[in-house]
Amino acid sequence: MIKFSLATAACVLVLAGPAAAQDPSPQGPSAQAPAAPVKAPPPDPNPGDLTFTGNVDVLGKTPYIFRGIVQEAHPQLTLWPAGDIGIALYSGKQALKSASLNFGVWNSLQTGSSGLDGTSKKLHYEEDFYAALGLGFSKVAFTTTYTAYTSPNGGFGTVHEIAFKGAVTSKVAPYVVVAQELGAIGADGGTRKGTYVELGIGPSWPVAGKATIAIPVKLGLSGHNYYELNGVDNKFGFLDVGALVTVPLTAIPAGYGAWNFHVGADAFTFGDTTKAFNGGKKSKGVFLFGLGVAY
Repeated sequence: MIKFSLATAACVLVLAGPAAAQDPSPQGPSAQAPAAPVKAPPPDPNPGDLTFTGNVDVLGKTPYIFRGIVQEAHPQLTLWPAGDIGIALYSGKQALKSASLNFGVWNSLQTGSSGLDGTSKKLHYEEDFYAALGLGFSKVAFTTTYTAYTSPNGGFGTVHEIAFKGAVTSKVAPYVVVAQELGAIGADGGTRKGTYVELGIGPSWPVAGKATIAIPVKLGLSGHNYYELNGVDNKFGFLDVGALVTVPLTAIPAGYGAWNFHVGADAFTFGDTTKAFNGGKKSKGVFLFGLGVAY
C-alpha cells in the first residue's frame, strides 16, 4: 500500500476457483446395443462439512491494485498466497437453503518498491485475516465479512472493516457490496471513516471442453468519505473490466482435491481521487496467473 492507502481485497477469498462442473444429459442406449455399464463417480476425498480452498497467484511487473488504488509504484515480482476453511453449518429445503462459516488469510509478497526494494527491505507487504458468514436462499445469497488488513513490513497501518454482500444466482451473477471502515485508519488516508460500495457482475461460460472464461466487471464507488481528496468526497473510484480463464487440472487424482490453472487480466479506469493517488494515471492494466485447489 502506498503511504496513505489501504491494501488488498481479501474478501475475494480465492481469485479463481475450479471450473464449474458440467452436467450433460447423455442420450439413452440404442435398442440395438446393450446399455454400457455405469461408471461410478470417484469418491469424494473430503466428504465432511469442512472445505479447504487455496491458491497462489503470480503478478509480473504489473501493479497490485486495491479498489482502484495502486499499492506499488515500481512493481517487480508479486505473489498472492491465500487459504480458506469453510464450515457447512446448515443445509435444508426451507426458505434458507444453506448457511456456512469461512475463515481465511490472504497475503501479498512483493519484491518491488513496497517490499524488498523499499525502505523496509522486507518481502511481506500485506496479510489479511477474515471471517465470513454466508446465507443461501433459492435465488440470492448474503454474506457478512469482517476483515483486518495488516502490513507485516509496516507499509500501512491496520485497517478494520465489515462488509455486506448480496448476490443473485443467475447467469450474469450481479452483486452489490457495502463495506464500512471501523477503525481510525482508512483506505484513502482521510480523517473520516469511509463507506465503500461496489457493483458488479461475473458472467462465465464453458470454453474448450472443461475450461471456463469469466468476464467480471466492477464499479467502485464512495458511499460516504471513501475516496477523499483535499476535503472532497469523490464518488467514482474506479471501473475494472477483466477476463479470467480457468482450466481444471484433470491429470491430478481426485483424491488430492480439485486443482486448476488460471490466467487473467484486468483493465482499470480511475476517478479523480484514485487518479491523483496513482501519479496522475487515468488507467492501468494488470496481468496474473496461478494455481488453485479445493478439497
